[in-house]
Amino acid sequence: MKLKTLKTIKNLKNKRVLVRVGFDCPTKNGRVVDDSRIQQALLTIEYLAKHKAKVILITHLGRPFKNQKSKIKNQNYSLKPIYKYLKSEIQSLKFVDDCIGPKVEKVVKQMKPGEVVLLENLRFYPQEQENDLRFAKKLADLADIYVNEAFSNSHRLHSSMQAITKYLPSYAGFALEKEIKYLSQFLLKPKHPLIVIIGGKKITTKLNAIKNLLKLADQVLIGGAVASNFFKASGYKIGKSFFEPKMIKTVQGLLKNKKIILPFDVKVSAKGGSASGGKTQKRSLNLNIGELNNLSNNFEILDIGPGTTKMFEKYIKSAKMIIWNGPMGYFEDKVFSQGTKAITAAVFNNNKAKIIIGGGETIAALKKFKVYSLRFKVRDKNRVFVSTGGGAMLEFLSGKELPGIKPLLINNKK
Repeated sequence: MKLKTLKTIKNLKNKRVLVRVGFDCPTKNGRVVDDSRIQQALLTIEYLAKHKAKVILITHLGRPFKNQKSKIKNQNYSLKPIYKYLKSEIQSLKFVDDCIGPKVEKVVKQMKPGEVVLLENLRFYPQEQENDLRFAKKLADLADIYVNEAFSNSHRLHSSMQAITKYLPSYAGFALEKEIKYLSQFLLKPKHPLIVIIGGKKITTKLNAIKNLLKLADQVLIGGAVASNFFKASGYKIGKSFFEPKMIKTVQGLLKNKKIILPFDVKVSAKGGSASGGKTQKRSLNLNIGELNNLSNNFEILDIGPGTTKMFEKYIKSAKMIIWNGPMGYFEDKVFSQGTKAITAAVFNNNKAKIIIGGGETIAALKKFKVYSLRFKVRDKNRVFVSTGGGAMLEFLSGKELPGIKPLLINNKK
């Protein structure tokens, strides 16, 4: 997969470059609490500024409208917190509280070579998520060149990802180029044993990736709430555990695949005694899967059990490639964090494997267990790649052609 990249542009001086960044960062009390996506885009921004381009940053933040038909936008989704953070990295940065219109056009017209401007949240216009051509044309009219540096949103058929490429020469940013390079290695040149670890909450967002990776992987280890769907499909009680009823028939078909490795024991949060009665109290229990049928329905599966953890560790230890998306349980609670913590240690203790990790919850777990901020940046940076996109990563690994990537391919015919 060959991309049109920044370094193929011969002359950037005085060119207006519209950079679609993925600054959909968690914020709290007006402050950025996770800057990883911003940090990964800085190389592209600095490169453009150094080469005297006029850099115009566009991005979205959250979902400002309660629904697509709503006309009332939530100003809590303004990019002002992103601007305040980014200002510490780019001192000359300017902010415009709109992304199209006369105000924006005036600021862009006055830009000097090497300057950087951040425009307001694209999703303040519903047309962004509708892949609206007229909205895309208004964005495109601001610039001479378009750069996609938002891998995390490249699976979305949105105006700033796909429609805009009809109007401007389009290229991949450095971080996006790196994402495609690493992910492609796993699809095109897999090394065995290739172990896939899937956890987290929803199986709907992971199903296509699971199906495609089953063709490549030696084993697919299933944990988190995703595993509850398999337990339900197998006829076990799952109490109040989260599962997706519409997915059960599909999951029943996957149960026949011997590459799928399910937990044989779990840790549950239980209220009350067994189905036959007993005192009502909340407690955590380590149980084999078959023992779940002895409980009343007042329980919830919140982690993989110690036996399953050891089994998963053995598979991970043998791996030469590892793909991990989704924690093994409710790691935010210390009582139910042991599975995710142990799997994190097993992944990073495998010094011979190439590793890709993705998904917001997974990265949050790495930070909680002080892996991402410490060991990752020093010891593991050459063999461990942390993707900026959870959903985009899974869709790419499912074999899908991403709407935001296709226009950047060298042989693409628009």
